[in-house]
Amino acid sequence: MAATTTLKLPEELKARITSAAQASGKAPHAFMVEALAIQTTLSERRQAFIASAVKAEQEVAEYGLIYEADEVFDYLKAKVDGKKTKWPKAKKL
Repeated sequence: MAATTTLKLPEELKARITSAAQASGKAPHAFMVEALAIQTTLSERRQAFIASAVKAEQEVAEYGLIYEADEVFDYLKAKVDGKKTKWPKAKKL
């Protein structure tokens, strides 16, 4: 069962939502639910990305190994082009 939530919207925003919802063929309620779902997904992805970056930073600090970006890009380009290539070697920081 869906939970009920009340939002107090500025009149200008409410009018914009109504207009945008009509343009997309949706009811304002459906438009807002979709918008909230999209923003929630984006926030969750952003949080996961930041957590991944923090983990990578911790791994670099722990092991001191990095890959040169140009070498990784060259590797990926060669793979896309169907060429045989070796993964770049990790280097000490």
